[in-house]
Amino acid sequence: METVILEVCNISKSFSQPDKSRLMVLDGLSMCIAKNSITAVTGASGSGKSTLLHLMGGLDSPDQGDILLDGKSILSFNRKEQTVYRNRRVGFVFQFHYLMPELNVRENVAFPFLMHEFNKEAAFEKAEKILTDVGLKDKLDYMPYQLSGGERQRAAIARGLINSPDILLADEPTGNLDWKTGENVFFVFKELVKERQLTAVVVTHNEELSKMSDECFHLHAGQIVKTQRGPDSL
Repeated sequence: METVILEVCNISKSFSQPDKSRLMVLDGLSMCIAKNSITAVTGASGSGKSTLLHLMGGLDSPDQGDILLDGKSILSFNRKEQTVYRNRRVGFVFQFHYLMPELNVRENVAFPFLMHEFNKEAAFEKAEKILTDVGLKDKLDYMPYQLSGGERQRAAIARGLINSPDILLADEPTGNLDWKTGENVFFVFKELVKERQLTAVVVTHNEELSKMSDECFHLHAGQIVKTQRGPDSL
């Protein structure tokens, strides 16, 4: 039986509009994320995919409903617990790499670790290990502008892993890449998640990549309209 690590319970989220009306983005959505799995979330633009990911990551709060981590509400966390959750329990990978142009690859990946562990030697050692795992062993001292698009995204994945999170949240991690490069990056992503026994939630518009996940939730108008199991789960 699968163990649920993250549970979304009847959450709704709306945003104010210029005319003072409210735009409902998520409307009573519920879902369970199995531990040590890769879950894809698909849907058209505006269906609520990124909003859902931000709520899971504690970057925003729902208007109603709850989000449970190992059965405990993340909405009940105090400020210290919220910081630990966002910085240690969860890792983030976005569509755009957001690497700092003034830092080399090693420094970019080590940066989140240095923010809470002021040990440069340990941070660099850990960054080098992860960068080797994503195939960037020979690019440690390169600046971001010297990397290809796929290499920059692999560096971003490494940065998301530096604090050894339990959950990796990825928002269109291949959306800014051509199909072949995106496929290669996703394979690297999938292998790292499986090897490290992580839980990953991936927002993607790419139906082919979603089929490589263990489970796929399809959103429409802020609700789940379809759930599919991936080939590895059959």
